[in-house]
Amino acid sequence: MSIMSLSFHPPSWCRRLGLLLLTGLVCLLLGTDAHSAPIPGQIVRLDPRLSALISPQAQLEPLATGLGWLEGPVWDKTQQALLFSDVKNNVIYRWRAGAGIAPYVYPSGYTGTEPFAGKEPGANGLTLDRQGRLVACEHGDRRISRREPNGEKITLADRYQGRRLNSPNDLVYASNGDLYFTDPPFGLPQAFADPLKELPFSGVYRLRPQGELTLLTDQMRSPNGIAFAPDEKTLYLTDVTPGQAAWLAYRVKPDGSLGEKRVLAEATPWQRTRKGGPDGLKIDTQGNIYGAGPSAVFIFAPDGTLLGRIETGVPTGNLAWGEDGHTLFITANTSLYRIRLLAKGNGY
Repeated sequence: MSIMSLSFHPPSWCRRLGLLLLTGLVCLLLGTDAHSAPIPGQIVRLDPRLSALISPQAQLEPLATGLGWLEGPVWDKTQQALLFSDVKNNVIYRWRAGAGIAPYVYPSGYTGTEPFAGKEPGANGLTLDRQGRLVACEHGDRRISRREPNGEKITLADRYQGRRLNSPNDLVYASNGDLYFTDPPFGLPQAFADPLKELPFSGVYRLRPQGELTLLTDQMRSPNGIAFAPDEKTLYLTDVTPGQAAWLAYRVKPDGSLGEKRVLAEATPWQRTRKGGPDGLKIDTQGNIYGAGPSAVFIFAPDGTLLGRIETGVPTGNLAWGEDGHTLFITANTSLYRIRLLAKGNGY
């Protein structure tokens, strides 16, 4: 008796359906979408709500490139200029439309006489106080500083309970004048293993206008980006720790301390195929979160839904609203970009 060999050739629509189901399963397992490979300049739209934030005509525009590791952009309305940090080269640059970039503060974060032993001596996160003075997280000098109108820098905070801070990373002001900042050891020459590290933890702090420094949490190994929701009832933070990297949301208590934590979104799945980690954060007037991260700017709704991404193709450090509030400036590795949005930055 012979056995007939049978073969089945499904119709094309069936094969396509199977491919879509397989792709969807892979994406579900990875916690990402089908287009995870970054294409620089591409806007990936994952939720219809993104159309109210970014128009179909929006394009990522390069403003400068070939610098060091760029961070901490902040828009100075008085100067009509963007200030941003080159952490590796210890300089703060100023960008103006029509004029390009020029050094603005040097040295920006390390003023020692000996060569800095690490890779990131300069200022990182930048912001402005209510008087328009530049406030910086300085890696090399391990402090929060403020630049006076005459160019002099004064120390706002450099120690907690008598011990030197690690290397302040990013910062944000509350409307009452309290300054919140993160303090991982990334700016120390040997990071977590540096022999000059004096604190056994990486803290998130609040600095009152009167100078009182309070530790809000020491439960994150690598706190990084920081931003308030428009109503200041939620403080967003990023944790870049390998294996537990995430965008986080903390309830802010009436006294300004931190309450319950929730995970807004996991970042570890993205790091499997992309470079970089969750970093700086900015918020729009509707409370949507724009998070610099692995090879892109990730845009989340307040409920944590990923609405879409602005692809950069490289590790992306931070962001700033500027110009009329509808321009988002992006520091991505060695380059500075901007993109015009329909959304408007919180605070404008």
